[in-house]
Amino acid sequence: MPEDSGSGQEKTEAATPKKRSKAREEGQVAKSMELSSVFVLLSGVAVLFFTGHFFGANFSQMMRAGFTFNAVPQFDIQFCLSLLNRFSTWFFKLVLPVMGAVVFTGLVINFFQVGFHISTKPIQPDLKRFNPIKGVARLLSVKSFAELVKSILKLTIIGCIVYTIIRSESRIFLHMHHWEVGAILIYILKVIFKIFIWVIMIMMLLAIADVAFQRWQFEKQLKMTKQEVKDETKQTEGDPLVKSRIKSIQIQTARRRMMHEVPEADVVVTNPTHLALAIRYEPGAMGAPRVVAKGAGQVAERIKQLASDHQIPLIENKKLAQNLYKLVKIGEEVPVQLYQAVAELLAYVYKLKGKTV
Repeated sequence: MPEDSGSGQEKTEAATPKKRSKAREEGQVAKSMELSSVFVLLSGVAVLFFTGHFFGANFSQMMRAGFTFNAVPQFDIQFCLSLLNRFSTWFFKLVLPVMGAVVFTGLVINFFQVGFHISTKPIQPDLKRFNPIKGVARLLSVKSFAELVKSILKLTIIGCIVYTIIRSESRIFLHMHHWEVGAILIYILKVIFKIFIWVIMIMMLLAIADVAFQRWQFEKQLKMTKQEVKDETKQTEGDPLVKSRIKSIQIQTARRRMMHEVPEADVVVTNPTHLALAIRYEPGAMGAPRVVAKGAGQVAERIKQLASDHQIPLIENKKLAQNLYKLVKIGEEVPVQLYQAVAELLAYVYKLKGKTV
């Protein structure tokens, strides 16, 4: 169902490039947090899986050092600082690889979703966010409802996975009291990794669905009313009525300028009724005869009237008039293929006037 705007009009039109650009500047992009979350989780689990021996060795050293105090010569501030330094080193050895993988993966996934984009708009103070009515509207929106459904679905799925796996391993748990501590830890880690793998696979499917939903929701939010599209077109391209008026004025100005050239023409060739073209030639100053004015219909009649008023010969030549009208713009010289016909025309006119070229 089309979304309704505050003006009562339905938002049925796709967003324009300008609105999309503005939304991007304000930090509004189609981004799935579920996709980022599942890849971040996957990267963390992958690091722990492939560097398990490294983590195990450092964790064992840290625990052993934490519970070994027999050889302490003197429990003073210097010893505490030394112990703190050792624990900090172990801690960073354990945490930094995971943190690095998680941060890098998060940045890469966000880049693939929205490209390189930094916007401070979402974190800028905005009093509209404290509007209780809008706050309630956000809580009751489709997006909030979808987020709630996703959260409940995720918790349910994770709970079902954990329950199913632990239940399937319950018989082994009952016999673990005969095992060594190291074997128990290794087995528990395997079960935890198994849970994570299943959670990641299911969450990946949810993330793909969420990507499609977020894009659909984003496009829906960006939709515009017909009036908004018209208003934006006016802002970017100008009011069509004003543009039409400006174009009309430009045409009239060009036409007046053209009419001023008619009295300087040597001859006006006609169709005889529909077309009229004024031709001028100045030997030495021009490379070839030039069309200084042309027109059809009423404009042609005006050109012929001006020619008559200024005793400029009107010569009827249907073929030449049509060719000149099609091939030559106002102010351009006659093309080579029409030299012969125009030269004969000018020779005839000059003969009438008693001029020579």
